[in-house]
Amino acid sequence: MAASDLYPGSNRLSPDEGEPATPTVLLERLEEEIGRAERHGTELSCLLVVIENLGEMTREHGSELREQTLEYVAGALRRELRRFDRIGPAGSDERDAGGELMIILPGADGPRAEIVARRALERMRTIKVEARGKRWPLRVSVGLAAWRAQESAETLMAQTRASMHSVNASAGRS
Repeated sequence: MAASDLYPGSNRLSPDEGEPATPTVLLERLEEEIGRAERHGTELSCLLVVIENLGEMTREHGSELREQTLEYVAGALRRELRRFDRIGPAGSDERDAGGELMIILPGADGPRAEIVARRALERMRTIKVEARGKRWPLRVSVGLAAWRAQESAETLMAQTRASMHSVNASAGRS
């Protein structure tokens, strides 16, 4: 697998910082951020980034391509985020994540999360995956939800997923 990227040098983090979180670690971090938001009255948002054609690429080129693509995309997006934002697979375990990445944005309300979502989409448009001589542009959707008082981590994640489905439905997709 190879990837071509128009912005390979954009790096806000050093290579050893911001390692990808596992789904379990990401959920724990989200619960911590919810607790912090409750205590301090701060904002919190989540983004769900879905690579829609990752399953198709995986069927044609194998599961290793899926893992490499998710790792590469997470790394590219991580460099666009703040040091305290977190990104990782969105499933209940790493195999369940499919082509989904969750981004936790502490201190970001809905409009600020939308700015990050637009930046993530723009960034991902520059990435092409190459396998066996074939180049694949990523087909990507992003859902977002802003946390509200008394909501659990599971509720926030469900709202983020629901926003993804409503965006897809309005675009004529299911």
